[in-house]
Amino acid sequence: MTDALSGIRVLDTATLFAGPLAATLLADYGADVIKIEHPKGDPVRSHGAQRDGVGLWWKMLGRGKKAITLYLGSPEGQEIFRRMVADADVVIENFRPGTLERWGLGYDELRKINPGIVLARVTGFGQIGPYSKRPGFGTLAEAMSGFAAITGEPDGPPTLPPFGLADGIAALTTAFAVMTALRAREHTGHGQVVDLAIIEPILTLLGPQIIAYDQLGELQERTGNRSTNNAPRNTYRTRDGGWVAISTSAQSIAERVMRLVGRPELIEEPWFATGAERARHADVLDEAVGSWIAERDRDEVIKAFEEAQAAVAPIYTAADIMVDPQFDALGTIATLMDDELGPVKMQNVLFRLSETPGRITSTGAKVGAHTEEVLGRYDVTGEQLAELRAKGVIR
Repeated sequence: MTDALSGIRVLDTATLFAGPLAATLLADYGADVIKIEHPKGDPVRSHGAQRDGVGLWWKMLGRGKKAITLYLGSPEGQEIFRRMVADADVVIENFRPGTLERWGLGYDELRKINPGIVLARVTGFGQIGPYSKRPGFGTLAEAMSGFAAITGEPDGPPTLPPFGLADGIAALTTAFAVMTALRAREHTGHGQVVDLAIIEPILTLLGPQIIAYDQLGELQERTGNRSTNNAPRNTYRTRDGGWVAISTSAQSIAERVMRLVGRPELIEEPWFATGAERARHADVLDEAVGSWIAERDRDEVIKAFEEAQAAVAPIYTAADIMVDPQFDALGTIATLMDDELGPVKMQNVLFRLSETPGRITSTGAKVGAHTEEVLGRYDVTGEQLAELRAKGVIR
């Protein structure tokens, strides 16, 4: 079976986190991804949790990639990179705008070498504009997109997510953008630049905030776990100390929930007829639902909601996910062998294709694990490798 993206070669020069994750997603479906790291190693190798000095985040983010070291700021590294571009399809980078150009590796130069090359430039603020030269991280995008402003309790501060939300959204978008550019290349015969600003994709996912402000002058406020579009919608604590979340986006579901918790009279209230009106009476609905749930254990609550065909989900931790039968049926968690850690578990590929399902071929490799193998493809001899090591161009 041929992998869906077999034959596509990606040079991943990006770090922390959107660009590298986009390359990981492409690798999951068969792209030949070469991870080009500074000889010091990618910063994510020492970012976050570690076991015995081995970075766990790297094992996931570096999966399926050939790991080489190459200092692109050196003339020798630039010359080798140009050779690599000649038979590549995609370059993913997240240097500050102007860095590649300063190294003589800007798009105008790369397309002279390979007219079909797609250059994906993933930065905080994009390649143009007054903020383009600023350092950019996902946290700044979560702040500037409006996400933090609408997240948190009404009387609390704007709240940032405890993980790389904007980076993750940008990674998904970058992978889509790369495939769009490759599809366009089939029509035009040449590549192009993907200019992705991390501040933008998360803004799109936040919904109609912009058009609502444009047309109505409305600004969405913080509502905690509640929604302005429907109620009851919240998290509720169960008798045994667990938590569940429910949603009633559909009117029929809202009615089923009220019957289940023994408050059918609320259905007859005039305000119950629409989600927005129910949201204005969230205190009443939360009290009705919350008090019923508080008298029961989590498993009992979930069983009752399922029997009533009402929407409910337990609030999970990673420990719960690992043993959940639905995730198990989907194959959401994959087990792989790692040469440093032994068997490790991590999230599997994002989706299942019936003919080319995708697969994780390896965990993140050691620094420079494939340098000699990969550079050998580009006629770099053993003697030259030794010279490059002595100069600090490779590790």
